[in-house]
Amino acid sequence: MANDNLRRIGFFEKYLSIWVVGCMIAGIVIGEFFPAFPKFLAKFEYAQVSIPIAILIWLMIYPMMLKVDFQSIRDVGKNPKGLFITWVINWLVKPFTMFAIAYLFFYGVFESQISTDLAKDYLAGAVLLGAAPCTAMVFVWSHLTKGNPAYTVVQVATNDLLILVAFTPIVAFLLGLGGVTIPWDTLLLSVILFVVIPLLLGIITRQYVVKHKGLQYFEEQFLGKFSNVTIVGLLLTLIIIFSFQGNVILKNPWHILYIAIPLTIQTVVIFFLAYILSLAWKLPHDIAAPAGMIGASNFFELAVAVAISLFGATSPVALATIVGVLVEVPIMLVLVFIANNTKGWFKNNGKN
Repeated sequence: MANDNLRRIGFFEKYLSIWVVGCMIAGIVIGEFFPAFPKFLAKFEYAQVSIPIAILIWLMIYPMMLKVDFQSIRDVGKNPKGLFITWVINWLVKPFTMFAIAYLFFYGVFESQISTDLAKDYLAGAVLLGAAPCTAMVFVWSHLTKGNPAYTVVQVATNDLLILVAFTPIVAFLLGLGGVTIPWDTLLLSVILFVVIPLLLGIITRQYVVKHKGLQYFEEQFLGKFSNVTIVGLLLTLIIIFSFQGNVILKNPWHILYIAIPLTIQTVVIFFLAYILSLAWKLPHDIAAPAGMIGASNFFELAVAVAISLFGATSPVALATIVGVLVEVPIMLVLVFIANNTKGWFKNNGKN
């Protein structure tokens, strides 16, 4: 059985950590030695959303959306506990713990290494990340933990609605900015691109294939055609992201570390908080794992866009949000590993 499971993981997923590190390095090298490439791709942008990255993220999400049965979406209301955990962790806990942890490190632990002005800017970037819980990328983490795709869609969709009303007041409160603004076109475009369109196309594709080929063909053969698309999309996305930011990362190595430490601690704390709460509330693993992943990861597209629009592309605030991208993928892969190896904790929590 163990060998069968290993074979089902697939070539890319089996060595995903190696591919991720390799793609991050490749992106930085491309950005440093072949700057014309990221400059060319940067031309294809709308509402501060990179079109090439948007396409690749769409490719990551679409295969998971194929697994969504519309009937199962309607059944989510029968077990709302996972939604409650997602909402509470993301909006009543995460932004405030992010502020507290970042403040502790930037104004305390690293006081002698970081000036007060830089500490303030790095704190602002951390708060922007903490107030923007994950949307698109969480579909990848849910996929890797064999999360319930229908439930994950609802968790993400309701999160997107809450971002519309909660992001600005939380950031304004924590930073005392008062005049914080959101690039609404960026936010709305992201929701449409990364949730609405792939969900609709996934449901349409599923219904069409099942109608003409049958459910057995769809589950046993059709879905297999997309087995590596999500992972390939993730790896190509990382190359592009780090080609954009490679120069910044190379110029600020120690400050990257200073920012990365509190962000990493925050990610791990929030994941386990949501994960353990789900365990205590008797949720099955395929709901608990995505709940932890949504809280732990960040909507970095929104955080980076807001940082750039408020403080400028070369500001320390923008750098802090970029570090969020740098640390998120490796840390989330570790959390995926932990979630997959603690599934036994949930054996009595409903059907997995």
